[in-house]
Amino acid sequence: MSKICSSSVSLYLAGILAAVVLLGLIYFVPGLIAGVSTLLLVGIIILVIVIVLFAIAIILKGLSRLLASLRL
Repeated sequence: MSKICSSSVSLYLAGILAAVVLLGLIYFVPGLIAGVSTLLLVGIIILVIVIVLFAIAIILKGLSRLLASLRL
């Protein structure tokens, strides 16, 4: 039982961290985009897309587990 609880807690903490990362991207990326070359801009955009997709996946997994535990 404690393994399930600790994995849920770590998943929720990972979801909170993912949300903080998304907020940080919203804050830092516009400043980075302002003064870079085209090649670096493409790299930044690809990196941001990958980070956002992983963050959304972590957040949705945590929410689905939370809603599943509330349903039981």
